[in-house]
Amino acid sequence: MSEADDDDEFDNHSAMELWLHDLSVDSATRVAGALMIFIGSLLGVLLGIALISTNVGEILAGQLDGSDGVANVDGIVSTALEDSTTGGEPAEGVRVGILDSDELEIGHDFTDSGGRFSIDDVPRRSSTLLVEHPGNRSVRITLVPGDHAQISVTLTPGEGVDEFDMSGESHLGESVLIASTIAALTLLAGLAGMVGGLEAYRGDRYRRTWWLSFFGLWSRGMLFIGPMFILLGMGMTHLARDQFTDYTED
Repeated sequence: MSEADDDDEFDNHSAMELWLHDLSVDSATRVAGALMIFIGSLLGVLLGIALISTNVGEILAGQLDGSDGVANVDGIVSTALEDSTTGGEPAEGVRVGILDSDELEIGHDFTDSGGRFSIDDVPRRSSTLLVEHPGNRSVRITLVPGDHAQISVTLTPGEGVDEFDMSGESHLGESVLIASTIAALTLLAGLAGMVGGLEAYRGDRYRRTWWLSFFGLWSRGMLFIGPMFILLGMGMTHLARDQFTDYTED
């Protein structure tokens, strides 16, 4: 009688439901899910380590040479916009020089057809960028080479000198701090996911496994590959949730 009832119970379920039931009671499902979570999080840890070990300041500035304490000064020179139809065009052949604190020139360049200039290997200390062109006011800009990725200079017709101070406008430090924080959070998220994978392997704490794996998603290992592995692992551990010793139906 009982065997007949069992047969009727199985007959009421589809093949897919029976297959999922078999997976849910097989410990290999939980172990495979734990392995996927661990691998996906490990990719995130590797990404975090790579981000932290990289010279963030060099990436953001795009110019620094920390070994020599020098940087490149790049920028563009354009004419002033006089009305809605004239001005605002790149200025070619403009002389751009760099002066040290003693007003001695340590480098110069002439703008190309696109108005761009580049002065290489300038010492990273307070300097003055001097822009001169016949028929236009000279421009003097106080700056620290490397603090600005690109400097924009506008030429105004007339005589005289326009002075600007950009030595205190750099946000490089804040940018480096933000990038370093993101790298550290990426590493921590990956470590949390790895712990979640170990918890899934042990099969003791389901909710802790789920939350740690969720945090591991933010490690972004290899963009979408790491999170995809973690999601698949979370799905498999959810399927095998009854195997966790602390799991009870809500």
